[in-house]
Amino acid sequence: MDGRELLRSMKVFGSVEGLRTVRSAWRQRRTDAWGTPPRGPERARVPGLAEAAEPAPGGGTIRFARSSLRLCVSAGGTVFWGWDGAGPLPSYALAGEAPEPDPRAALEPDTDGGWRVVSERVTVAVTRHGAVEIRTPGGLLLRRDLPPRWWEPVGVAGAGDSSGAADSFGVARWVQRSEVPADARFFGLGGRSGGLRLRDGSYGLRRTASRRGSGGGEGRGAGLGFGFRSRFGSGSRSGSRSGPGDVPPHLAMPVQFVVSDAGTHLVFHDNSWDGRVTLSEGEEGAGSGHDRPGTGEVRMEGGPLRCWVVVGTPARVLHGWAALTGAPALPPSWALGPQHARAGADSGGVAEVRRAVDAYREHGLPLSVVHLDDGRPDAGHSDDLSGLAEELRKEGVRLVAVADPVVRAEPGGRPHDADRREARGVRGLAAARAGYEGLRRLRPDERPFLLSRSGWAGVQRYGGTWTDGLPAGWPGLRASLSLVLGLGLCGVPYSGPDVEGSGADGGSSPELFLRRYQLAAWLPLFRTRAGTGPGPHEPWEYGPEIAEYARVALAERERLRPYFTTLARLARMTGAPYVRPVWWGTPEDRALRDCEGAFLLGDSLLVAPVLTHGTDRRAVRLPRGRWYDTATGRTYEGPGQVLLDAPLSRVPVLARAGTVLPVRGEEGGTVLEVWAPAAGRTGGGLVVRDTGDGWEPAEIERYQSRLVDGRVVVERVTDDGAAEAGLPVRVRGL
Repeated sequence: MDGRELLRSMKVFGSVEGLRTVRSAWRQRRTDAWGTPPRGPERARVPGLAEAAEPAPGGGTIRFARSSLRLCVSAGGTVFWGWDGAGPLPSYALAGEAPEPDPRAALEPDTDGGWRVVSERVTVAVTRHGAVEIRTPGGLLLRRDLPPRWWEPVGVAGAGDSSGAADSFGVARWVQRSEVPADARFFGLGGRSGGLRLRDGSYGLRRTASRRGSGGGEGRGAGLGFGFRSRFGSGSRSGSRSGPGDVPPHLAMPVQFVVSDAGTHLVFHDNSWDGRVTLSEGEEGAGSGHDRPGTGEVRMEGGPLRCWVVVGTPARVLHGWAALTGAPALPPSWALGPQHARAGADSGGVAEVRRAVDAYREHGLPLSVVHLDDGRPDAGHSDDLSGLAEELRKEGVRLVAVADPVVRAEPGGRPHDADRREARGVRGLAAARAGYEGLRRLRPDERPFLLSRSGWAGVQRYGGTWTDGLPAGWPGLRASLSLVLGLGLCGVPYSGPDVEGSGADGGSSPELFLRRYQLAAWLPLFRTRAGTGPGPHEPWEYGPEIAEYARVALAERERLRPYFTTLARLARMTGAPYVRPVWWGTPEDRALRDCEGAFLLGDSLLVAPVLTHGTDRRAVRLPRGRWYDTATGRTYEGPGQVLLDAPLSRVPVLARAGTVLPVRGEEGGTVLEVWAPAAGRTGGGLVVRDTGDGWEPAEIERYQSRLVDGRVVVERVTDDGAAEAGLPVRVRGL
């Protein structure tokens, strides 16, 4: 690590945390060097010119002078291509077998010596030099991946074979450059703290260690609760410098979500080696000037060069991604409630946990889960805690344990080589899978609850994650939202930050703590964390005003539990995240692509959290349509920018006109809250009722709303036509 990186670490993490990051980087660099010989002479290679093609279902293989390209379009429109014989399997990311090829799509000659595959949803063209172009059925260019380049060790047996690596000496590095439309915006890469939109910069793909420790990651599952949280991180290294204002995340993956006027697409380079993605946004030419396309570069230290591309609307893209890598795990219903992590609860045993639960009840705050935050309980307290877990369960509170997965060191094993470098990126994924499958065997009739601090593409199959190791102060608040939104676009819908008190960063003000609390109350995972440092940690310790405002935020979260249940089920069924960028339904709106400080909760609500100090009003850009301020009932028309009141007591939340929203009624049952549609317009919503914490199937109920003679009518939509709603209806907005 050079002096510039040292200074940057100090700026990003703060002086003490920066030094910890530097020490972790030095340790990791020594580990990487131990047993891994330096690279010798290398030679560069490019594909050369196309010479022949062999058609196959959905595509085929194109042979070039110095390489070959395998191309396949699936029946759902997903595109796969791999160089040097790389196929879709084996893969850590895929949920099972590769998608079936589209039998109607065929490889056919294209102009100027190239080849193409035309399908219903996408057209793929390959030039004679090896560039791969992804186009819409109408011919609009979505992306162009230029001919790749490899650097292969000279004189090593197996170098350049179809696997991409013979041993630790014979690994070919590679780089793949691409172009996208000039107006395109980049998102994803596992979620980044520097902002939802990935601005010009270089982004490392190495998972990093938390500021709380140098090795473990966290994940929680349920032997006691029934929940489990697994900690698994990997040390940062000098090559892990990231984009502007970005802290390298625990859960990084080479998944880009690209939005442009031409359409939306997701691109995934299925390679778990260490690497780096460099992005640069394009610029449209003024007058008679030419457009400058956006560019991307993926550079990997080894492993196969293979890629998946999913095209369509944002909803269709995430549905295709979930079909490829696995449907998100459905958390048990209690995991959608308020959770609390208590540092030191393991050593304090029953008394410490009991005190935490009683304190929440004393102050009128609901609580669903308590996490033992520092590891396994002491041996002397294990039996007591097992009994307490059953006692708390009867009271509606679950107890969740933490596990630190380890990798077993085999005597005489190689001190780590190409296999180790490939597997490092997916250790968290493997640990999550092991935890999930173990919990399934332990209690087969209950859905497991698992959080993993680290992971890779496909980790959503086993559980969610929480955002850890964020910058201190107000920048960390904004970063937490960016991470949750970015993870959702990479297929991980269940996540959220820890809401920590002043002990977390040396001095959270009451205002900052409350704004953290208010934001988290609208995110999928809502968890507070009380540390062991000095200063206040809990809402009531900040005084009666803060405690009351926190209670209001939590009460609204609990009122919306039926809506969160619906969103969780829909994420499982469709891959759509609970929390979505404001451009989700209208990606063609360029102004919305740059909006990062607000988000959609499902299709119905727009949440505009306060992310800066001393703010009591904030500007929000609205998608098209009519929107209601849920606190005042005032209406706003989109698209356009509006200024909303944001007092300390709440954050602005807007409801889409016509939306049918399931909420918890005063009696505890589900009520349909309907915001009046605009004149001449209709609305609607989806409801999925809670069927318990087992594996019972759930039904999607569809409702529509309309104005009839100034009166709002709500009906359930069935296969046989419209029927009575069947649930109590509460009309708002008239």
